[in-house]
Amino acid sequence: MTLDQLKPGQSGTILTVGGDGPLRCRLLDMGLIPRTRVTLQKTAPMGDPIEIRVRGYELTIRVDDARKIEVREEKP
Repeated sequence: MTLDQLKPGQSGTILTVGGDGPLRCRLLDMGLIPRTRVTLQKTAPMGDPIEIRVRGYELTIRVDDARKIEVREEKP
């Protein structure tokens, strides 16, 4: 599953980060690296962007970018 498929309050562990060149580097620089736990905090009213919690801070990213991040859902 990809990061955009999580529901608010759900957590997952990043498996892979896709994207081309600069986009992939930007995502990695923001702390979205494999084996990192992320939680979907909330989604904007129109569905884009989404807010996630990663490494102790909130990060807002576009849904198109979230689709490039593969996660494994964590069961509570």
